[in-house]
Amino acid sequence: MTEEIFPIVNEQGETIGAATRKECHSGSFLLHPVVHLHIFNSQGELYLQKRNMNKDIQPGKWDTAVGGHVNMNEKVEDALCREADEELHICGFVPIFAFRYVFRSDVEQELVNSYYTFYSGNIKPDEDEISEGRFWKLDEINACLGKNIFTPNLESEFQKLMAVLK
Repeated sequence: MTEEIFPIVNEQGETIGAATRKECHSGSFLLHPVVHLHIFNSQGELYLQKRNMNKDIQPGKWDTAVGGHVNMNEKVEDALCREADEELHICGFVPIFAFRYVFRSDVEQELVNSYYTFYSGNIKPDEDEISEGRFWKLDEINACLGKNIFTPNLESEFQKLMAVLK
């Protein structure tokens, strides 16, 4: 299997180089783009996915509905649709840009392109990618913040998203 190649970007999202997935996730802190999609239902609840225990980063934690890397020479919007289809088998949604920010963990640095949408269709999580998924009430999410239930970037991103939606 060929190793994935990610674009290396500046903080404006312009490609300035390329590196392997392993290079990006091994403490090099090469800035590489990712997409996140937050999905709301008609009741205003937010869909979250629980990461499989076999994930190399944040296994077993609840995370954004959709999250994934942008491939080399791929548009951010195309990556968003591809990841939504791969992870939740959804398409035909209208993504709304929320914000972009740099997220740095102990092992990597990502340029997060965050979107949200309202979706009432069928969601079928991919069993290879996600252990489970469900809609959460916003006050339920707030009550669980800081309790090691969510990924660190979901926690920070949830606060930013709530500020955008006010």
